[in-house]
Amino acid sequence: MNKVYDTATDAIFDLEEGATVLSSGFGLCGNPENLITALNDKGTGGLTIISNNAGVTNDGLGVLLQSRQVKKMVSSYVGENKEFERQFLGGELEVELNPQGTLAERIRAGGAGIPAFYTPTGYGTLVSEGKETRDFEGRPCVLETALTGDFAFVKAWKGDTWGNLVFRKTARNFGPIMAAAGKITIAEVEELVQPGELDPDEIHTPGIYVQRIFQGQGHRKPIEQRTTRPRP
Repeated sequence: MNKVYDTATDAIFDLEEGATVLSSGFGLCGNPENLITALNDKGTGGLTIISNNAGVTNDGLGVLLQSRQVKKMVSSYVGENKEFERQFLGGELEVELNPQGTLAERIRAGGAGIPAFYTPTGYGTLVSEGKETRDFEGRPCVLETALTGDFAFVKAWKGDTWGNLVFRKTARNFGPIMAAAGKITIAEVEELVQPGELDPDEIHTPGIYVQRIFQGQGHRKPIEQRTTRPRP
């Protein structure tokens, strides 16, 4: 099966209105820049986006919020996006907030075929309202359900034409678990190589989890918060 596509636009040809999309990234680190831009250009709306955060006001997933393509966000940290705040407080955006570890485990469980799990995180808070609870050895826990997506957008450092992926340092973040949890996983890579060129011991995501792959272009890799200190 040929998994290679020429561009991000080609790779999302069948992403339709109302789709659920997992999108890797932590802040703006590891964002699938080309895929987000292609989805913005495509104009598909009514989307549910599962991502650690919503980018910033004018970058990352923030551009999809600006264009009103997002119906619901399932996230953990959203404090850097003023448009997100405005839409949420105005009742224009559905939001499902998760403790960060719970979000990661919900995605991991989805990729592993585990429908739900118990966690003590969030018990007794707004996060647990309306959810089943149970005690384990005297410790109260909350039942959390798994997360999967119609599509998963992941950004990797290197990949081969079979879909095997290598992530680079912090940019790995949610990529591997999202790749496993997407029905159709699309990988955007900085360098696309032939099978056998990647060291098998360095592969983070096996190609069995990746349905489509393309070499991205013009990655800007913006920094969410740039901080500096005076030289001595």
